[in-house]
Amino acid sequence: MDFDIKNKRVVVSAGGSGIGRAIVEGFIAQGAQVATCDINPDFVSDLKASFPKLFVRQVDVANKTAVSEFCDDAIRALGGLDCLVNNAGIAGPTLPIEDIPQDSWQACLDVCLNAQYYFIQSCIAALRASGDASIANLSSAAGKHGFAYRTPYAAAKWGVIGLTKSLAIELGDDKIRVNAILPGLVSGERQRNVLTAKAQRLGRSYQEIEAEAFSYTSIKDYVSPQDIADQIMYLASPAGRRISGQAIAVDGDTKMLA
Repeated sequence: MDFDIKNKRVVVSAGGSGIGRAIVEGFIAQGAQVATCDINPDFVSDLKASFPKLFVRQVDVANKTAVSEFCDDAIRALGGLDCLVNNAGIAGPTLPIEDIPQDSWQACLDVCLNAQYYFIQSCIAALRASGDASIANLSSAAGKHGFAYRTPYAAAKWGVIGLTKSLAIELGDDKIRVNAILPGLVSGERQRNVLTAKAQRLGRSYQEIEAEAFSYTSIKDYVSPQDIADQIMYLASPAGRRISGQAIAVDGDTKMLA
């Protein structure tokens, strides 16, 4: 599929694995110029080996100064910026609210919500100069459904929706479109860890918990990282030029989370 995004200049946060890696690889395959970062040095090394021309750096996205420095250097290397993908996120704890340590709560919000603010603030001047810019913020099905025992994650992902819709209004005159993507059950290590933690907490098997999760969806299969990457590339393409302020679910029609 050709999204007509060749030579688009793109920054992707947390591009070393999972959804982020699929986004990076997808844009590169379409001929875009990409810069990315990751906190995991092994992922950074692998990206450098796989894509020698890729601008990539180890960055803690919860550190505002580190994000700002990365964005400045990335934009300089790309010669501008047309698309920002706020992908970074962590699962956070799976615990009753009274048992969640403050530092775990804060860490989840720092990575899942505050980091998006850091990247947007660092990239906004370059996006304004593009004339055809887009921002894709990764939210979650947890951004529209309640999610018991995952309160910091859900709170952050609901916050992403508010950030997205507000910025779509604020940046409309600058011709910057802003959308949120809401993945459902995404195949990969993070989803396995979430289901495993729930199974252990409830004393049930992984298979039972997985089957229960799928019982709340119409399409009873995992969303792939490539599904998310394709949606984001579509929004960055000429076909997505009039789409802004939307919370777009890519979740197999998930009805609830439990």
